[in-house]
Amino acid sequence: MNANAHPTPEWQVAQWFNAIAPLTLASLHGRVVLLEAFQMLCPGCVAHALPQAQRVRQLFPEERLAVVGLHSVFEHHAAMTPVALHAFLHEYRLTFPVGVDRPSPDGPLPMTMQAYGMRGTPTLLLFDRAGRLRQHLFGQVEDLALGAHLAMLLAEA
Repeated sequence: MNANAHPTPEWQVAQWFNAIAPLTLASLHGRVVLLEAFQMLCPGCVAHALPQAQRVRQLFPEERLAVVGLHSVFEHHAAMTPVALHAFLHEYRLTFPVGVDRPSPDGPLPMTMQAYGMRGTPTLLLFDRAGRLRQHLFGQVEDLALGAHLAMLLAEA
């Protein structure tokens, strides 16, 4: 899915890990942003999406590209608490900022997941330097395809 003309919703985050201050799209203005929505108990997230996000974090300069995780729990709520997430991030040595998607009072889907129409995890969202959503990719994204998307966004003036 490519960007559309609608305003980009702000993330709804209940708690942050690996961040000295809460992050917003506005606070990251001027940088390309890769947001990886995941769940700790999602095999595709653990095996592919999160290691890929960590590699991107290590390969690209932080002042040009921000890598952000979003723990979007829509199932097994009792098992995937912030306490468990803290241990998970430590054990998997994930160093990029990770927010906990704010639970919805209306059902199992958290608020950011609803706002962006995510179908599940992993979901990769790419934002340009102006904070516009440019790619919305569900499932495993091949490294070469992700590199091409990032190169195009980073090359834009």
